[in-house]
Amino acid sequence: MSAVLLKNCNLIDETGVITAGEDLLIREGVIAARGTGLSLAEGEAGEALDCSGLFVSPGFTILHAHSPMHILRGVAEDVNVNDWFNREIWPYESKIQEEDIYWGAKLCCAEMLDHGVTAFADHYFHGEQIARAAKESGIRADIAGTVFAFDGNPEPEMKAVEALMDQYRGDPMVKLRFGPHSPYICSPEVLRTLVEAAREKGGGVHLHVSETADQVAESRKKHGKTPVEVAAEAGCFTVPCIIAHGLWMEEGDLPLLAEDTYIAHCPKTYLKLGAGKGTIWDFWRRVNLCIGTDGAASSNSVDPLEQARLFALVGKFDDKAEDYPLREVWQVLMRGHEALGFGSGRLAAGAAADLLFWDLNMVHTAPLYNPLAAILYSGDSRNIRHVMVAGEFRKRDGALVFDTASI
Repeated sequence: MSAVLLKNCNLIDETGVITAGEDLLIREGVIAARGTGLSLAEGEAGEALDCSGLFVSPGFTILHAHSPMHILRGVAEDVNVNDWFNREIWPYESKIQEEDIYWGAKLCCAEMLDHGVTAFADHYFHGEQIARAAKESGIRADIAGTVFAFDGNPEPEMKAVEALMDQYRGDPMVKLRFGPHSPYICSPEVLRTLVEAAREKGGGVHLHVSETADQVAESRKKHGKTPVEVAAEAGCFTVPCIIAHGLWMEEGDLPLLAEDTYIAHCPKTYLKLGAGKGTIWDFWRRVNLCIGTDGAASSNSVDPLEQARLFALVGKFDDKAEDYPLREVWQVLMRGHEALGFGSGRLAAGAAADLLFWDLNMVHTAPLYNPLAAILYSGDSRNIRHVMVAGEFRKRDGALVFDTASI
């Protein structure tokens, strides 16, 4: 892995602070130094790249995705959330094969890298195929092997996840956690079993919680508790936890969440499936809100920038135009790095070199007055000239580096 020296960068850090004219020196996949006047060591193999006119930021993350569902993009349109799953998606998904999962994930990885995603959290079955696709693509992946335990016995699905955990333990690019589907499919006993397994294996959990108002009502009827309360009593928030959606969480749910509980917000799905605004916009500053995309079968794309834009615009439309300021929206985009724990998301010595190189001198982002405004409200993948993961270019000069011809 050769060194890379980035000269004369305009830097956008994880808080949205912008500084001009700095250098970054990258060695062994991490940022070795940040400053001015940096240079490669005498005789050091490497490349110096003049970044004058570019803005360099940490990469994007997606905290909730179903990458194999790329093969189902466009098959379920103009239907409500119940028909989307039961009538449209499940008949296909029940017949899905391992090879389908691999190719769906591979296509998704390509699209994510094009959109500047350097790490993602996935929730699906046959995680070994997702790990295979991610490794080949050079993107970081946190994979939650889905556990349904329809018969009340999570053991077979759980053992498959544990085997993958052992296989990828210590891998800097792939992590595994348990993926109980939800409190409305997995019983409290199953949830507790998976939490204990996560604690023993040194992992976490990733599950769907309070996606719809109906789910909350049904949980109250069945358990006398909200889905968040059911998950909390099962211990889900005593280990690192990703909550997919949490759209209809309630005020009383918030104290139950831990410091390492993160919420994956996917507004395009909610808008498209008519799920309602829910409550999360009321609580967004009081939780660890991050950006997710859900699967392409519901969101049609895996573009975190699009999701962040919708998050801010829906909030402004329904609340106040002065709310959802640029830097805070940017911080929501960046927060997924904390949840995933790959050491990325900062422009500092020792941080993983997972970086985006922004060209904002384009017709759809010119003239440039405020770089964050240009990115958040005008930018798209065309502005991302290069994408670097672990010090290696995965997109360069506007084109993906790995071979996509066979996808």
